Amino acid sequence: MSTLGPTPAHTPQLRKDDGAPVHPGTLYLVPNTLDLGLAAAPLDTVLPAAVIQVAARLGHWAAEDAKTARAFLKRVDALVPLTLPLQQIAMAELPRPRKGSGEVVPAAAWHALLAPALAGHDLGLISEAGLPAIADPGAALVEAAHAAGVPVQPLVGPSALMLALAASGLEGQSFAFVGYLPQEPAARVARLRELEALSRRQRQTQLMIETPYRNEALLQAMLDALASDTRLSVSAGLTTAAAFTRSALVATWRTQPSALPPRVPAVFALLAR
Repeated sequence: MSTLGPTPAHTPQLRKDDGAPVHPGTLYLVPNTLDLGLAAAPLDTVLPAAVIQVAARLGHWAAEDAKTARAFLKRVDALVPLTLPLQQIAMAELPRPRKGSGEVVPAAAWHALLAPALAGHDLGLISEAGLPAIADPGAALVEAAHAAGVPVQPLVGPSALMLALAASGLEGQSFAFVGYLPQEPAARVARLRELEALSRRQRQTQLMIETPYRNEALLQAMLDALASDTRLSVSAGLTTAAAFTRSALVATWRTQPSALPPRVPAVFALLAR
């Protein structure tokens, strides 16, 4: 479900002093690394040079967290000097509803973030990790950009979901990302069995994530709830020195357990037979 809400009203065409129309800048979807909270790998081993060059020249950003976005730009600056001093780069944080409130961020709040682009400046959108707008609140800003006529340009970079799927050996022709599972044990088991039945019926890989400190709890729930012949894959810390991927039958996981890297983001995938 979109958090954007109603489409914003049409934005009046801005004009220069001579009356010429101002063409909107581009919203660049700038990928981040996957090493948040881990030992940082060299940036140019994860991101293409062209992405680093774009990031270095942008003077306007929208980010989940300004502090980590600035840390990313410091890593960029070490390879390609920033066009502007870091303290002069405009950094706006994405609006967030209060946790557990059920509130919807108003469309006007997302539209307001596009002000630099509507004034003719290129704007970067960056996530805490991986590709913006994929399992990420930035999708609402992309939706607002399309509604406002701002061009959107995704840049190449790592996606934990796609890397985990590729490394899993599970069905890569048909798959679904289902986000987070319920935390309440009975509801979580019910959801796992629902996803397993769907996977079996459609031969579709089901991908999910969890808050890192709950990774072991989710893994144990999967081992308790899933059928012995269901294939289970877990990937954690991809693209980092802590990278881990294991794919095996649930029966094998039960008899030969694996401890997951502690507090490292992970992707879980299942494929039922």
